[in-house]
Amino acid sequence: MKARDIHKKYLEFFKSKNHAILPSSSLIPENDPTVLFTTAGMHPLVPFLLGQPHPQGKRVASLQKCIRTGDIEEVGDDTHVTLIEMLGNWSLGDYFKKEAIEMSYEFLTSKKYLGIEKEKIAITCFLGDKDCPKDVESEKLWLALGIPKERIVFLGKEDNWWGPAGKTGPCGPDTEMFYWFGKEPAPKKFNPKDKNWVEIWNDVFMQYNKNEQGKFVPLKQKNVDTGMGLERTAAILQGKSSVYESDLFLPIMNKINLLSKKQDITSERIIADHVRAATFILAEKIPPSNVEQGYVLRRLIRRALRHARLLEIESSLTEISKVIIKEYSQYYPELNKNKKFILEELEKEESKFKLTLEKGVKLFERELQVMQGKTISGKIAFDLYQSCGFPLEITKELAQEKKLKVEEGEFSRLLKEHQELSKKSAEGRFTSGLADHGLQTRRLHTATHLLHQALRIVLGNHVQQKGSNITQERLRFDFSNQEKLTEQQLKQVEKIVNEQIQAELEVTYQEMPLEQAKKLGALHFFDQKYPEKIRVYSVGKFSKEFCSGPHVENTAQLGKFKIQKEEAVAAGVRRIKAGLE
Repeated sequence: MKARDIHKKYLEFFKSKNHAILPSSSLIPENDPTVLFTTAGMHPLVPFLLGQPHPQGKRVASLQKCIRTGDIEEVGDDTHVTLIEMLGNWSLGDYFKKEAIEMSYEFLTSKKYLGIEKEKIAITCFLGDKDCPKDVESEKLWLALGIPKERIVFLGKEDNWWGPAGKTGPCGPDTEMFYWFGKEPAPKKFNPKDKNWVEIWNDVFMQYNKNEQGKFVPLKQKNVDTGMGLERTAAILQGKSSVYESDLFLPIMNKINLLSKKQDITSERIIADHVRAATFILAEKIPPSNVEQGYVLRRLIRRALRHARLLEIESSLTEISKVIIKEYSQYYPELNKNKKFILEELEKEESKFKLTLEKGVKLFERELQVMQGKTISGKIAFDLYQSCGFPLEITKELAQEKKLKVEEGEFSRLLKEHQELSKKSAEGRFTSGLADHGLQTRRLHTATHLLHQALRIVLGNHVQQKGSNITQERLRFDFSNQEKLTEQQLKQVEKIVNEQIQAELEVTYQEMPLEQAKKLGALHFFDQKYPEKIRVYSVGKFSKEFCSGPHVENTAQLGKFKIQKEEAVAAGVRRIKAGLE
């Protein structure tokens, strides 16, 4: 079964079960600094999982593009990918375990849909602990559907528990479905450690809220959150041993083979994965940089270039990116719309990496002149990595040419220390977001609406929101504008925002059809797809904007607005950081 047939059948199935079909949201989470990228299908739905009514109702489904970088070092094996197309369905306070499990089983086994034999299915459920009892309810539901008891295994929190995304928030046990991938008939007894059993789907039962004291309190609104990765499901149903052999990757892998002078399956897969993920990130108009999303993007591109070098690929990565744009644009039109930006930024980054290589080689040669013995210290290798982004593999390659070795153990230790510091720093920064509906977050979120409209008044209607990031300390707002703002313009924007605060404007919302909202002139991301019914927030008569985030009820709650910094973040994109006093 082709991947797009699975995609189509999934959405058709849940539409028949009264689920509204949502378009894929941006890879950049709106107003959520807890993560750099949308990492799961539930990410854009956090406010609705917390109880805010969804304009489309209590049952929704989607195919959501996601970026996950936690396993980037594993990419190149049979299953790991950076960009995931995640099929998911959600109950927002509607159905719960019984209906979710029954629908999952029907979709997996019905000949009208995936048609998987019951004999090839196994299940895991939550084992239970001091926070939550053993999930015998899910076991009973699976048994009632005909899954044998020996095919059901109970596992702990590490395997069968989801969330919360931050320190607090909605969470709960899950039940996971496994498919027998082996050539021999599936054994009667399920052993989840047997690699022939591959996870295919996951139903999360969000029935608790973890509070600040670390206690798990039952939620008033119980939700269901499911996830099925299209890449892995396609590979399984096509009888392939690797996601890179499925029809989703085949055109990309074929192009890499045409361009390569050498063959190495791991390098080929890494190039295919990283260029695919980079192409999607670039389609969000995010350029490579040394911070945040841009840093991840730069790492992906440079790692792909490193492996292209090993395969002696002389042409640009843009040749591979063009294939990806062609194959995926039907489902993600932003790829074709932003094709020029994608290809230009890829070429720029390739040129910069060539300079980095030259700089790194010079530093390497300099170190050779002063070093003693036949081993390059891990510190030197790490310094090359940190100062010029020089991959360890290249340092090892250069050392090999000189018949030298690299102290990889010391390099690994220094790298781990660096990563732990970076992680702690990130955890310190990313402390709030959509899951945080506290007053300060709501104040700053509302202030971004005033700022957006004020910028359009001062600079012109070409100003469009390009991104937003809120912590409890400040707001950060990215917008389209070619020129640096003058001191006078910044003061004028500040003055307009504070006038609206002093006017004590009421903040209200309406749910309406998408076309009606557009006719009202409500501000929104013009590049983004929206569902047929959306929520429009109005701040008095001053601004109207598509939004689903948390707000205050009146601008009088905001205090004084103060711009802290204005800077460029990309060609034609400026950034303002501001706070409330």
